[in-house]
Amino acid sequence: MPFTAAPPLPGFLAGDLPFERGAWRLEGGPDAGRLVHFVDHGPRGARPVVLVHGNPTWSYLWRKVIVRLPELRCVAPDLLGLGLSETIGLDEHSVDRHARAVAELVDALDLAGAVLVGQDWGGPIGAAAAAWAPRRFAGKVFANTAVVLPERLRGTAFHRFARRPVVSDLAFRLLGFPQNALHKAQGDRSSIRGRTARAYRWPLRGWRRRAAPLALARMVPDGPDHPSVPALRRAEAWALGDAGPTALVWGTRDPVLGRALDRHAAAFPDAPVTRTDAGHFLQEEVPDELAAAIRQLAAAADTEP
Repeated sequence: MPFTAAPPLPGFLAGDLPFERGAWRLEGGPDAGRLVHFVDHGPRGARPVVLVHGNPTWSYLWRKVIVRLPELRCVAPDLLGLGLSETIGLDEHSVDRHARAVAELVDALDLAGAVLVGQDWGGPIGAAAAAWAPRRFAGKVFANTAVVLPERLRGTAFHRFARRPVVSDLAFRLLGFPQNALHKAQGDRSSIRGRTARAYRWPLRGWRRRAAPLALARMVPDGPDHPSVPALRRAEAWALGDAGPTALVWGTRDPVLGRALDRHAAAFPDAPVTRTDAGHFLQEEVPDELAAAIRQLAAAADTEP
């Protein structure tokens, strides 16, 4: 079995991530041989919770939520190219490749009855992974994400900027955008400052590692013919299908996806909705609300036939 020890953390981060961690060397698909880092913390016999981050973060994003769920098994992978997972090239990023890597890890850990929790790209990537391994999942919590696609596919000004040649490469790969400015997407800008801000910058050092934030920004579709659309439609179909109970937790001060709550609430009319004053990375601002929704969803999954 290609499990191996997790890559080491720098000293300034060790106290923030006092969790069990590991790494899995992928066996199938175009990324076979590449290493995926993950947190795997909590009782092994407990219901698993798969926490999937987005752009440009890593499993560190979930630390405040994990410590609030000691009764559950929390698994938080780093997407390829982000966190401590292995780097891939700018043109190698796609919804399907990220989803296949997450699905393979879920299978390798033999998770069953898992609750999917996805934020930002973690929503559609996690849902696409669940579509590859549907019997592994029993419910889902979506937070400031875009699993349900809008009628008009165009992205935000941020995503349109990412498609501009040369200038976007310089901004993302030379100047470290957007990880140097994550606080600007927050309701409380002090929530990503100091050591926390450094923790998000640390894995994305240098031109090669900074390919991932740019690639994930370009993965957001700007029209119906964008290459991400087929995988996103499969993810949406899984989420809207018979995939167990759903809950929504949203930061309404998110300048990127705050307004996406309305279409998700309409698409999941039976889902409980927790509205907060948080921004985009609500894990930093309202971990109690997120943990409560996950706990309630896990309990609801226990009662499903």
